[in-house]
Amino acid sequence: MSEFVFAPPATPAVAIEGGGRFPIHRIYCVGRNYADHVREMGSQPTAPFFFMKPADALVANGAAIPYPPRTANLQHEIELVAALGRAGRNLSPASALEYVFGYAAGIDLTRRDLQSAAKQGGLPWDSGKGFDHSAPVAAIRPAARGHLSRGRIWLEVNGETRQDSDLSMMLTSVPQLIAELSTLYELRAGDLIFTGTPAGVGALQPGDRLEGGIEGLEVLRNTIAARASLP
Repeated sequence: MSEFVFAPPATPAVAIEGGGRFPIHRIYCVGRNYADHVREMGSQPTAPFFFMKPADALVANGAAIPYPPRTANLQHEIELVAALGRAGRNLSPASALEYVFGYAAGIDLTRRDLQSAAKQGGLPWDSGKGFDHSAPVAAIRPAARGHLSRGRIWLEVNGETRQDSDLSMMLTSVPQLIAELSTLYELRAGDLIFTGTPAGVGALQPGDRLEGGIEGLEVLRNTIAARASLP
């Protein structure tokens, strides 16, 4: 007989190009890492800062995403996702890439109205960022095929380009982000790091088709479904 009072949930995982599954430990996200996005949000460049999504916010490539409750302004943010394959803390930028298992395209879905209200009230962003089905991620390409520091990053909605930039425009590079994050948390194998979005974020509606990608990685395709109904 199990010692658990109910069956533990399944471990969230992302597909790996070539086969296999990457189990998720935590999902970290980086704010304001492209200058054009900083400007469009009416903010100023800052040192890197981080927030989190629950691991079970993960959405598989190709899945339909229910339009979330309590928002009238769901928005897309296409991002490079770095997947960590080793544990570490207090890492140096010079060694940080040794901890990267691979890379994927991801979308940081955001309830912008709830995030904006939280900002104005000096409150945490959890309800605007860390909700159910808020982290679509395509298959991870192993870093053995090369690390990414430049390349096109883009997103289309219903065939119309919304976001179009280059990874080289990041204000803080992937190794610098990993190093900084490792001073705040002990990083673990299975961690995902969403590394920030370029300008062009915008609203989504039920029925919208999202297609986004990063040069050299699997294209991410999802649709926005009707609002989820409560049981």
